[in-house]
Amino acid sequence: MAKLPLATFEKVLKATGNVRVSDRATLAFTEAIAEIAEAIARDAAQLALHANRKTIMEQDVKLAYKKRT
Repeated sequence: MAKLPLATFEKVLKATGNVRVSDRATLAFTEAIAEIAEAIARDAAQLALHANRKTIMEQDVKLAYKKRT
């Protein structure tokens, strides 16, 4: 799993309202987002391969995201 910057995700959590965010909550949120992002990336790669491409395109990412929501 790729390392993502915790500070960025802490800012996202804090932007939801006037709340404090624990370090463990930030870590859990970051791990959850990383798992979702990796799943979308895997799906996008499969879509690119299915289209006989070696490059993941914007449409692959959008379709992979739509598939997961």
